[in-house]
Amino acid sequence: MGIMVVVALLSVITSVSASENMRLTSSLDKSPYDQSGRFEVGPFVGYHYFEDKQNLEDSFSYGGRLGYNFTSHLGAEITLGVVNAHVDDKSLVGLVKGQYRSPTDSVDVKYYQLDAIYQFSPSKRLSPFVTAGIGRSLYSPNVLSNDTNTINLGVGAKYWVKRDIAVRVDVRAFEEKSFRNYCGTVELVYAFGSRAKRENIVVAEPEPSFDPKPEPVEVIVVSEESPMVEERVRTVAAKPGIIVLVFEDIHFNFDKSTLTNAAKIILKRSIKILKDNPEAQVRISGYTSASGSEEYNQRLSERRAASVEKYLIEEGLISPDRLSTVGYGESNPAEYEASPKQLYSKAAMSNMRVLFETYLNN
Repeated sequence: MGIMVVVALLSVITSVSASENMRLTSSLDKSPYDQSGRFEVGPFVGYHYFEDKQNLEDSFSYGGRLGYNFTSHLGAEITLGVVNAHVDDKSLVGLVKGQYRSPTDSVDVKYYQLDAIYQFSPSKRLSPFVTAGIGRSLYSPNVLSNDTNTINLGVGAKYWVKRDIAVRVDVRAFEEKSFRNYCGTVELVYAFGSRAKRENIVVAEPEPSFDPKPEPVEVIVVSEESPMVEERVRTVAAKPGIIVLVFEDIHFNFDKSTLTNAAKIILKRSIKILKDNPEAQVRISGYTSASGSEEYNQRLSERRAASVEKYLIEEGLISPDRLSTVGYGESNPAEYEASPKQLYSKAAMSNMRVLFETYLNN
């Protein structure tokens, strides 16, 4: 009966996860806590509750667990655990099969499991889950004719303290022949490995209609009074009627959206170009490096663009009705990042930026 329950539960988990994964693969809302395509490993400590008729004292347990997340929701894991127990009532005389009694004193139990795990909220910091699987318990000394095959069912939750580190708690019931034991554990989880990549879906925006005859674009050179910060402004006539002003020195620190003092100086000096074109509408575009999830980088790029807009308005450098913001996340990088894990590489620092896209109303 127990095996049938496990098989049925695994079947439901697999079918639900498959349909959910098909939906998610077309989405870009990848969370920093989504561990799909990654391994998880960690040590645990717990407390093992033996059924009374086994005549073993409830005892502390310890062990380790290694898992892999096939999708955002569905994973598999291997667990190895040890329980150092003692006989409860040494004077007990009984005929229950598998019951410990005198002269046995201490009993070592080693168990291993192969489980499936289904997580309900993989994109959130707190993610409840259910788990089910099969395994084997090895008792030493063993009062049974052979070691015990087990099935187990459990529930629990993971709380991600950081993107790669979580605290996990779970409670399980073990079916061992005529015994049913329980175990609660607390685990420190470390996630590692490459995150599952998703294809970027670029939605083309309608192009504004312009006069098909391009007009020459005047390049304005701003004279410098202070040599403290080098200003590099590139004017690109990408399309008729559009000037893209790229302020390459406006960069951000890693994982930050606050403007540095150098960026503020450059903004004040470079804004002269925009003031010389009062008819221009300015779109502030934020970008990030490739490190991190797509969803997180998208939000970070939007915050960077918003911080530039806020500064320009608060300093009275440009009228608010001329400004708009957009975040592009890690798309359209200035430089290709061969190794996104190198957070402070030259390419990564180049991509932590804000650009101005200036539209001239002709």
